[in-house]
Amino acid sequence: MKLDPFYLIVDSSAWIERLVPLGVKLVQLRIKDKDEFSLRQQIRSSMAICERHGCQLVVNDYWRLAIEEGCDFVHLGQEDLARADLKAIRRAGIRLGLSTHDDTELKTALAAEPDYVALGPIYPTTLKAMKWAPQGLDRIAVWKQRVGDLPLVAIGGLTIERANGVFAQGAESAAVVTDVVRNARPEVRVLKWLAATAQWR
Repeated sequence: MKLDPFYLIVDSSAWIERLVPLGVKLVQLRIKDKDEFSLRQQIRSSMAICERHGCQLVVNDYWRLAIEEGCDFVHLGQEDLARADLKAIRRAGIRLGLSTHDDTELKTALAAEPDYVALGPIYPTTLKAMKWAPQGLDRIAVWKQRVGDLPLVAIGGLTIERANGVFAQGAESAAVVTDVVRNARPEVRVLKWLAATAQWR
C-alpha cells in the first residue's frame, strides 16, 4: 500500500470541506469529546466530501462507528488498540494505522499487522502534552528498518521546511496538524505542502 506523502489531520468535517478540494489525497478525522450523534454526522459528511474528491479518509479512534458507517480506514493509538476488536475491524475490510512512540509500542503495533505505522513526535509539538521526548530524524531511519515494507508515517512538529529531512530518513508520509490548522492562511499552506511533497508522490 502506498500512502500520499502529505497526510493532513483535522478535527472536523468543516476543515475537510475547506481543505480537501485543494487536492489533499489523505486526511484523518481526529475528533475528541463529541457525542455519538455528532460523530456520526462528522464521519458521514467527511466521507461524502472525500469520495467526491478522491481523497482517502482515515477515522481516528472510533473503529466501531467506522465499521457501522462503512469507512475503510481507521487509525488507533496504543490505548485504543488495546481495547479494539481487531478481528471485527479486519472482517469489515478496514485498513489500520497505528501510533508508536517507543520499542514496546512498535512491537505491539507490528503484532497487530497494521497497514501503516506512525512514529512521533519527531519534533516538539504544541498540540498536546507528550510524555515522550522528540524522537528526532535518526529514529525514523531505525523505525523504517524495523517496519520493513510497511509505510511509515512521521508526525509531530512537522513543517514544510522539515519535510525533506523526514522523507530522506525513510518516512513515506508526513502527518501535519498545527502547521496547517493554526496557520493564518491554511489554504495557502496546504497548497505549499502539496507542492513541496510532489516529488515524493
